Amino acid sequence: MLEMNFEIARHNMIEQQIRPWNVIDPVALDALETIPRENYVLDEMKESAFSDVELPIGHDQVMLFPKIEAKILQSVQVQKTDNVLEIGTGSGYMTALLAHLADKVCSVEIHEQLSRKAQEKLTSDGFDNITFVIDDAAKGFTQNAPYDVIVLTGSVPELPESFKQSLKKGGRLFAVIGTAPVMEATLITRVSSSQYSSEVLFETEIPPLENVALSEEFAL
Repeated sequence: MLEMNFEIARHNMIEQQIRPWNVIDPVALDALETIPRENYVLDEMKESAFSDVELPIGHDQVMLFPKIEAKILQSVQVQKTDNVLEIGTGSGYMTALLAHLADKVCSVEIHEQLSRKAQEKLTSDGFDNITFVIDDAAKGFTQNAPYDVIVLTGSVPELPESFKQSLKKGGRLFAVIGTAPVMEATLITRVSSSQYSSEVLFETEIPPLENVALSEEFAL
């Protein structure tokens, strides 16, 4: 049986899944071409690393569709001087994409085992600009704020105000807001100390951050 050519598979993922979803930013595309997605999936799923599906990573968590990850990267426009906050380390793949482009990344994960595993992979791949935090940040995370970019890798019924307040002026925040089956991928930009702009990018459905949905449900 022939071994899979991951470089070709990665390129095909970009051409067949990501570009057709109107991801055209050359910086984002270069990051997607550079970072080996196959390194961040379960060993038994390496040949599915570039498929147009969500992949399980343990603890009832999943890797997002590649095209969703690409849209996130394009929307937040990470700069080389940026300080980035990621809520939900997960597999570490989005962390790698962000760290590849940013000055530094703080990645927060509620599951210690997922965080430790991601840290091993990212360190092995040469990243030294990531701080890993094991915490429940579903309602916000203010440590080392403010941030230039904040990315929530799970959905929230409503965006906690503390996330917006953790943005620098000019900072960008990506979140999928709503409850199934109606969720909107949203880009929020801090315009001033008290003003924010909000742009709905596309409709989608992704799993919620842990504890957010639960707390909202019990609050009804």
